[in-house]
Amino acid sequence: MTTCSVDLSDAELLRYSRHILLDEFGTAAQEKFANAHALVVGVGGLGAPAAQFLVAAGVGTVTLCDDDVVDLTNLQRQILYATPDIGARKVDAAARRLAAINRDVRLETIPTRVDATALVALAQTADVVLDCCDNFATRQAVNAACVRTGRPLVSGAAVRFDGQVAVFDPRDPESPCYHCLFGDGEEVEETRCATMGVFAPLVGIVGAIQAAEALRLIAGAGEPLTRRLLVIDTLTMRFRELAVPRDPACPVCATRDGAARRR
Repeated sequence: MTTCSVDLSDAELLRYSRHILLDEFGTAAQEKFANAHALVVGVGGLGAPAAQFLVAAGVGTVTLCDDDVVDLTNLQRQILYATPDIGARKVDAAARRLAAINRDVRLETIPTRVDATALVALAQTADVVLDCCDNFATRQAVNAACVRTGRPLVSGAAVRFDGQVAVFDPRDPESPCYHCLFGDGEEVEETRCATMGVFAPLVGIVGAIQAAEALRLIAGAGEPLTRRLLVIDTLTMRFRELAVPRDPACPVCATRDGAARRR
């Protein structure tokens, strides 16, 4: 991550004062935010709140990647959008709203579904990647790109009343990757909001936690959710953690240590 060479302005000190007042953050963390680049893959139920918190916190560059358009059924939970946005590309509608929140943040939009090669190039430019998508194939491709580029991945998912969040950080030799936990998915039945339904506040909770993990990773503060899976049940409002070990035989990340040594 690049060190900021420009002092925060008086306006920035005031805007971000509630973060700066935190002993674990201070001006040093705010300068890291200003120089950071976050890639948000998926700007739906999870990506919308996550992007809002990143932009409000002053993350310097936020890239929004989504090929979908705003639909009437989205408005029940994707609170970044409004009725007039129906039919608009999500990244365009999101960028308009986010720019109104904080015009000092550079917003990049990618209105297409990116392939594995493009994901590697995008991850390479980012300091942290947030997986906010809704399909298993893209999750695996994002994970592979993060492993290949050594970028930390903040993964979230939500369906019905159940959510989960985890951080997969290739920089941590003991951290698993997404594939270590979920495998190839051949035996996994993919579930989506369109067929299973989703409790609206759940996506806000998960997306907010993803933003919190991303900001703390950028700042280097606290203990990230690596090697842990946070499971959320909003029907009973219970949170629990599951230990997630690294799979030494994982075909995606098993060779990363050797590659790192060769570099």
